[in-house]
Amino acid sequence: MERKIKTVILDFGGVIITSCQKEAMRRLAEIGVGPEVMTLDNYAQTGLIGALEEGKIGEEEFRRALSEKIGKELTFEDLKWVITGYAKEVPERNLRLLRQLRQEGYRLLLLSNTNQYMMAWAMSEEFDGRGGALSDYFDHCYLSYQMGLAKPDPEIFREVLRQENLDPQTAIFVDDNDTNIRTASQLGLHTLMPVNGEDWTEDLKRALYKN
Repeated sequence: MERKIKTVILDFGGVIITSCQKEAMRRLAEIGVGPEVMTLDNYAQTGLIGALEEGKIGEEEFRRALSEKIGKELTFEDLKWVITGYAKEVPERNLRLLRQLRQEGYRLLLLSNTNQYMMAWAMSEEFDGRGGALSDYFDHCYLSYQMGLAKPDPEIFREVLRQENLDPQTAIFVDDNDTNIRTASQLGLHTLMPVNGEDWTEDLKRALYKN
């Protein structure tokens, strides 16, 4: 019997990696950026970091603007260190399932609100601890700052569906944010909402293999 779901679309923070907003905020304070200048959210960024993730400004403009705000020159590496504070861990169980699903013929897509600093780490050989980058686990990565769109805007989902020529009923979207999940569901996608840090792999397998 032909399976119903053929494409799996996954979020990054809180799904592929376990997120830690507290550590990112601690690092931000350590480099001298207080909450009155910028805050970091687990789901939807605002202000300068929001503009960065939506592709409205580039990473150099972001770096210069933040440096000017605090009266101290910040480097790319400073900001990469802060942002990657979100990456508490990359559970092996998640990577193992991604490898398994690709071997089984599922098309895997990443759809993430993210930025150049996080991706400088994730798209490098440092990502999985074995010399593999995040992109090695996916057929394509859709990144907010490259697309000029961010979740939960329905347009970012529509753009993925358009580029993939994808019937939403043949795909499942996995994200730890209920607003993003609601938007995806309204567009006809199957959905799964795991809790950040918890094992979602068996739930996804059940959702896939029952179809």
